[in-house]
Amino acid sequence: MNTDKIYAEHLANEYAPKDTSKVIALRKLDARAKLPATICTYTLGIIAALIAGVGMCLSMKVIGSGSNIMFVLGIIIGIVGLLGMGVNYPIYKKMLEKGKQKYAFEILQLAKEISEK
Repeated sequence: MNTDKIYAEHLANEYAPKDTSKVIALRKLDARAKLPATICTYTLGIIAALIAGVGMCLSMKVIGSGSNIMFVLGIIIGIVGLLGMGVNYPIYKKMLEKGKQKYAFEILQLAKEISEK
């Protein structure tokens, strides 16, 4: 394997003039289709993990008064957080599917134009 040749080709491709405005537009459409689902998933996941952590802290008597009521409340809050983490992936899949359906026609049309060149 000639690494010098591979490096030279890579460098030449980097500096060569490109007519990839359609490819860039395709990438932007793809990102626009996926971004809302990704943002929602990260946000919900972080919030659910924090809620589960608060529940664990309450049930292990790290925070709170340490009474039995706080223990039970901690378990309930922890379960709510775990449920939030559990529904996160199905919500992501549904939102991603809707985003892909919304931009499918434009993406397929642009991809067809690029592949016909």
